[in-house]
Amino acid sequence: MDSALYNRDILRLASALVVGDKLESPHGTAECRSPICGSRIQADLILTDDGMVAAIALRANACALGQASAAILRSHAVGSDLSTIADIRAGIERALKKADEMPECWPELAVLTPAREYPSRHAAILLPYDALLAAAVQMEQAS
Repeated sequence: MDSALYNRDILRLASALVVGDKLESPHGTAECRSPICGSRIQADLILTDDGMVAAIALRANACALGQASAAILRSHAVGSDLSTIADIRAGIERALKKADEMPECWPELAVLTPAREYPSRHAAILLPYDALLAAAVQMEQAS
């Protein structure tokens, strides 16, 4: 295990993710899987009438980086709109590709910076965002 990549902060965040997290009556639900590493994230989503995230639940079968990323998203998503979530996801992707710094709106994202050197882990980090956005698409298709 690479201690620069799987450091204490990553492991702390990963362990903060609630096992079996699930919403009772979500507006949308989706699962995304990374073909590169096999990580899977399931997301449940409830939006307010004006399109803000009211509640999310994330279930991860992923490495510590995917779990840490999911924990960061879970702790900050409520009160955000989906456009903001998509922008943050795009910012994380740019940062992982060394084209930018991690988005500063959620300071914990900085702990994911060492993953830049491990492209095979990028998909696991982005997966929680992909699953949440896919749950929103599923919700739109169902209505």
